[in-house]
Formats: sequence, C-alpha cells, structure tokens
Amino acid sequence: MRAVGVTEFGGPDALTVVDVPDEPLGPGQVRLRVRAAAVSPTDTHLREGAYAGRDPVKTPPWVPGMDAAGEVVEVGEGVDRVAAGDAVMAIVVPTGAHGGYREDLVLPAGSVARVPAGADAVAACTLPMNALTARLALDQMALPPGSVVAVTGAAGAFGGYVVQLAKADGHTVVADASEADEQLVRDLGADVVVRRGDDVAGRIRAEFPDGVDGLADGSVQDALVLPAVRDGGKVATVRGYRGDGTGRVEVLPTMVRRYAENGAALDRLREQVESGAATLRVARTFAPEEAPEAHRVLAAGGVRGRLVITF
Repeated sequence: MRAVGVTEFGGPDALTVVDVPDEPLGPGQVRLRVRAAAVSPTDTHLREGAYAGRDPVKTPPWVPGMDAAGEVVEVGEGVDRVAAGDAVMAIVVPTGAHGGYREDLVLPAGSVARVPAGADAVAACTLPMNALTARLALDQMALPPGSVVAVTGAAGAFGGYVVQLAKADGHTVVADASEADEQLVRDLGADVVVRRGDDVAGRIRAEFPDGVDGLADGSVQDALVLPAVRDGGKVATVRGYRGDGTGRVEVLPTMVRRYAENGAALDRLREQVESGAATLRVARTFAPEEAPEAHRVLAAGGVRGRLVITF
C-alpha cells in the first residue's frame, strides 16, 4: 500500500511516497480505504522529528496525518457503528507508519464515523481532528450557556470550529481576525471581531471590560492572551502551555488524543455539519507525490481551509 512519509526527519522534501504493508484487523477495529487525508501543522512537527521521543516505533518510515476519509473495507468482531462500504471519516493518532497519509488504515471503531450527508471524502477529512480539538476545548472549559468565549486564530481550522461550536452551545463569541479575514470570521458566527495581534488581549478587554469567561488560544499566544480573561476564567491551549503560575485563571492544555476514540463526539460533529452549525472548508488538494509542496504551502501561512492529500 502507498503512503506518504519520511525515512529521515527533515524539511518538506523529506516526504516521499513509500510502500507500507497492510495493518492487521482486530476486534473492535475498522479497515479504511483512504481517499483523502488533511494536512495540519502537527504533521509538519512529526515530519521534523519533534515527536520521535514519544513514538514507540523507532524504525522508518514515519507517516504523518491525523485526519482521513474514505470507505470501510471490513470491520472487526463487535463493530456495529459502521459497515463495509460505508463512506466514513476518521481521526488518527500516528505511530510509526500508522498515520493518515496512507491508502490502507486500521483504526478503533470509536475513531470512525460516517461522513456528513452530501460531503465527499475530501471535504469530510477536514473535520475530525480540528473539530474534535475544538469540542474538547469547550468541554474542558465547561462554561454555562450565555458565557462570553474569546477565540484567537479564529480564521484557522481549530479556531473556526471553536467559533461555530461555541455559538451552537449558546455562547457569545469574540474572535480575532486580520482585516482580510474579518468577514470570514463574522460569517463563521462571531458576535464581535477584534483585530488580531500581540495586543489582542487589550482589544478584547476594550469590548468586555470585566474580561471574558473563557478563551481558546488557537493562535498559540500563551501568556499574551491571559489578561483578556476575567479572574477565575478559563483558557484552553493547544501546545501544552500551562499558564504563568499565578493561578489567576485556569489554564487547560487541550490534547485531542483524549477524544481520539470518542465516537459520540464525532457523530455529533457530523450532525452539526448536516444542520449547518459547522462547515467544511477545503483550500486545495494535492497528489501523494505533491505532499512536499502541501507542507511548503502550509508553512507559508495564510491558508484558509484545509490542504488535502488525495489517494
């Protein structure tokens, strides 16, 4: 089976098409014929070797990718969520050659859900990882309906889903955006839009002088955003940041691996796409051989929507 991976960690050109064996199918698992895999920043970190120390597999190739979509080929004993032939999307926790950028992939049944009605594999693969991360961020903050939630990096994949899911949860949303992205962020559902930048906390406080109840830091500004949040408020972070040590606000590192087998959350996200509460955004597609270019485009910044490798 073809996959896109690295045999030596490095820059985008380290990515190459490699041959990998089929993975064995066990009880409670699903075999997926992958048609599309979304590209995300965490894939670039894996490519560079940032996760090599925690990966139990120490031999190449290493295959990135945390999102995939395609068709179910077969299911293991005890699986009734999906059946052979179903069009599905999935979240992947990469280890060694087990990653989303491969044609044949075996996953726990809880990591797989049917694609939203009317969506193809390319669009569907853009949903699982970032939307589940957004869902986890909101679930960890556990704010009552009617709370004020701030979102940085709101035009990005994670931030955009936080905006949409927070609105669906009944919150007031204040989000940041560049001038070019302001309409996009408003269209996602933000009630208030402030200009992005290092001073975003001050801009948020200008709109909400008492501070917001919660903040999802999609732009990874860490300590810079804490002043936007009221005393006792909550901040969801996405790169392990744990706060400034003062305890004035509760900082909640958001690790999507915790939700990687949360089939109920995946099903809910599918329903929210079908209802229009969440949207699928594709920026561009690439053949497997073009994966290095996909990583270069991502690194250049400014991508709105997801880059997708198609098989």
